[in-house]
Amino acid sequence: MSPVGLEALLSGLPVQRDPNLIVGFETSDDAGVYRLNKETALITTADFITPPVDDPILFGQIAAANALSDVYAMGGTPITCLNLAAFPSNKLPPEVLAGIIEGAFSKILEAGAVLAGGHTIEDDEPKFGLSVNGIVHPEKIWANSGVKPEDVLILTKPIGSGVLFNANLKKRVTEQALSACLEIITQLNKKAAEILQSFDIHAATDVTGFGLAGHALEMARGSGVQLEIDFKLVPIFEESMKMYNQGISTGMNAANRKSSEPDMIFPSDLTQSGQELCFDPQTSGGLLVALSVDQAEQAVSRLRDTGISHATVIGRAVTGNDSLLKIT
Repeated sequence: MSPVGLEALLSGLPVQRDPNLIVGFETSDDAGVYRLNKETALITTADFITPPVDDPILFGQIAAANALSDVYAMGGTPITCLNLAAFPSNKLPPEVLAGIIEGAFSKILEAGAVLAGGHTIEDDEPKFGLSVNGIVHPEKIWANSGVKPEDVLILTKPIGSGVLFNANLKKRVTEQALSACLEIITQLNKKAAEILQSFDIHAATDVTGFGLAGHALEMARGSGVQLEIDFKLVPIFEESMKMYNQGISTGMNAANRKSSEPDMIFPSDLTQSGQELCFDPQTSGGLLVALSVDQAEQAVSRLRDTGISHATVIGRAVTGNDSLLKIT
């Protein structure tokens, strides 16, 4: 479901009055945040996905990294996790489920969190993810709605994984390109978040199923600014543009375009494939953060020095009314 469609459905719910609910569903943020006391707020989130790859351990790692990312996108630290599994036990052996959980557990340990349990149901198709609780200081929360005019935007991972996974099912992607993509999306956003916490981050999100355009628009809407993204600066996974050039797409591109395009402007010279990359759904995508221009260069330098080699400034925030997101 598109972010705009979900917003319309949620708008019919009763208004919640609890003053300790610091971040709810009103701004389509990455997680909810509830103040426990003056020093600690609880971040709570859940996410699960279908398998982007056949390898059970890799599937578990990707799904866990994807779910844990929501806590990092709020500026927090994961503490407890619950497995969420749907599994066709009449079609697949139990070793497959064990492999998925093993892969997820490795990422939970890497995050410094604990696995506290979980829930499994029967389903025709495997699905897996986590419910994650994290903590953050109530005054240090990153929301997606604090972008200021003249801020710059930093993205920490490439885009294009969605079309690569779909093209891999058709045996169209090289092993080298797929391996490079998997190496990056199985990486936690932990290191990037820890580095960025030493900077004055005004807003943050992670780029996942709604694509770069969809998540950038959530930031723009929540902040009341226009975002300009220079497409030439956006890091892109190897062969992802090639796949779109060959006519391959994903099941989410059309829906993402429909919900985002009315509030966007594309340059006249950007190809259709380039446009589609803006709508490409990501799994365990990078952090998209907004901060002042005087801190951007140092932030990118520190990210790259610690191995986050694709981190780059991709755009800026401006005041404007003609659109919420402008691709240049």
